[in-house]
Amino acid sequence: MSRLPPENLLRHATSPYLLQHADNPVHWRVWGPEALAEAEALDRPILLSVGYAACHWCHVMAHESFEDPETAALMNALFVNIKVDREERPDIDALYMNALHLMGEHGGWPLTMFLTPRAEPFWGGTYFPPEPRYGRPSFRQVLQGIEEAYRAEGGKVTQNVQALKGALARMAQAAPGPVPDREVLARIALGLVQHTDKEEGGFGGAPKFPSPPIFRLLWQMRHRLGQPACAEAVELLLRRMSQGGIYDHLGGGYARYSTDAIWLVPHFEKMLYDNAQILELLALVHADRPDPLFAQRAEETVGWLLREMVAEGDAFAATQDADSEGEEGKFYVWSAAEVDALLGEDAPLFRQVYDVTPEGNWEGKNILHRRHAAAPLSEDAEATLARCRALLLDARSRRVWPGRDDKVLADWNGLMIAALARAAFAFDRPDWLLPARRAFAFVAGRMLAPDGRLLHALRHGQASAAGLLEDHAAMARAAIALFEATGEAAYLGNAIAWADLVETHFAAPDGGYFTSAEDAQDVLVRGRSAMDNATPSGNGMMAEVQAKLFHLTGNDRWRIATETTIAAFAGSEGVAAMPGLLVATDLLTEAATVVVVGDPAEPRARALAATALAHPDLTTVLIRTAGARDLPTSHPAHGKGMVGGKPAAYVCRNGSCGLPVTDPALLPLALSREDLLAA
Repeated sequence: MSRLPPENLLRHATSPYLLQHADNPVHWRVWGPEALAEAEALDRPILLSVGYAACHWCHVMAHESFEDPETAALMNALFVNIKVDREERPDIDALYMNALHLMGEHGGWPLTMFLTPRAEPFWGGTYFPPEPRYGRPSFRQVLQGIEEAYRAEGGKVTQNVQALKGALARMAQAAPGPVPDREVLARIALGLVQHTDKEEGGFGGAPKFPSPPIFRLLWQMRHRLGQPACAEAVELLLRRMSQGGIYDHLGGGYARYSTDAIWLVPHFEKMLYDNAQILELLALVHADRPDPLFAQRAEETVGWLLREMVAEGDAFAATQDADSEGEEGKFYVWSAAEVDALLGEDAPLFRQVYDVTPEGNWEGKNILHRRHAAAPLSEDAEATLARCRALLLDARSRRVWPGRDDKVLADWNGLMIAALARAAFAFDRPDWLLPARRAFAFVAGRMLAPDGRLLHALRHGQASAAGLLEDHAAMARAAIALFEATGEAAYLGNAIAWADLVETHFAAPDGGYFTSAEDAQDVLVRGRSAMDNATPSGNGMMAEVQAKLFHLTGNDRWRIATETTIAAFAGSEGVAAMPGLLVATDLLTEAATVVVVGDPAEPRARALAATALAHPDLTTVLIRTAGARDLPTSHPAHGKGMVGGKPAAYVCRNGSCGLPVTDPALLPLALSREDLLAA
């Protein structure tokens, strides 16, 4: 094969992250068969650099090293240099991040890995400075040392490669075990609660991440175990974050994480997936015990989403950057003088409430927060603060904006669609269903391969990555959420079709699913895991989809599929790090299926359905039917009908249904009962 042109080829990419590096003097290539073939033809090691558009330290390393002609010349002479957007190719990122962890190194981005010409990892790290510092060698020293070791110590490299490949393959193996029972779930949940920060919420010290999948499990275990501590941990997390600097008090939305232990100083980038999962948690907690703070944060976050994150068509963009004008957080922070000039006589109140001081609370500037909020303020004071926030937001909008990665990711859109569908009922905002439906229509209509599989990433009408397990699982989950929210059968059809495609293209022979499809040509090892990270795992979401399909259709194949997926990982010592899988376990065994019988358009039927959809228990499943005889004969509600000509709801658990409920106000009581009477 002839060598690719000796130039930077990223100008042909669509990813905003790759385009950020299109003018580097490095001869970057895009990950794919051509770049890998070039490495083999030249017998050169590969320098793989992985990052994402909103990554602050990725920008730093780019400015220090990749824009430096001397460093670039060294890279071009010694390596085939490949740049990967981790959001565009999460399968590649996960594979080599796992390899880095196996080397005993801490992960992070930018991820810098060195591979053989056959894409086998043999050494790596994250950020490397341009000069020796932080106890790290300079990046140029690393480049020279790696190339020398590769040429002179081939035996050690081969030994390292074989050890890493074997370990990566073992990481993708099944860990079979019995489906966890309630006792196992209780032990895991209460163990997690014990490790939470009882003062500030979340886990551990700095840096502190929201970890929504874990708190979703804790919220669910509050309903299952009757343990107040599980709910309190979730409420504390949301309250501390919602009053902290990690929340954007002017524009709405949550940053990715806090660099400290008190949620004050964020890493200012905003991710679609974080905000989707936090919105869902806000909806669940508010549905259980309405809270004005959570309602306000939900409304503001959805406002940010619809104002700033709608991308091409009606789908949602991936991220907003942390940096503007080359500085992290510059867009978001304030000086006391700026606040005084803009707010005039209202400035003292605002400065007191939002901790604005002349010396600042971060690097001489002020991050707005309400961490020290005392007793509730008067309505007049809150109205004044609202006017102040609007004035500051308007002034901020005239600053130089952070970059936005406007590519559409199917899996992250699926998370947000499902969150909007739940939030629409929890906060009585039916208008939020419309953007959810529009985003779904875009992904389901514009991001399909010819065989019906989803594509992972799309920008400006151009797809840049094949669909992964997470895309199909998240969008199937979103389809089910919209089916329950609207009663439209087409959504259920989408969910079943994507679940079937997962079985065809991603299934492992001994249970569970690989991240990449069986026809993926550029993946060294097909990963398989149920561990949740900042985003839910594909296997956890798939088990949740299968469990829901079992309860919605009554088809036993979905029960078997759910148990098979869960059992493939249930023997792992790390099962506590699989909260999504554990939520699916609880959903399979404990779900309350609400069957609303009657004309779906009739107001009382709609009210019964809305009450079910607003219930705070994640295991509540809704079926609407004009006549109960439309249900399969195997369904316990088959044959049960309206009462006195009025729509009725039946709450069914474990093969039996309770007495009919015709008053929506009484349905929560029926859902909360453990001793349902069979009709």
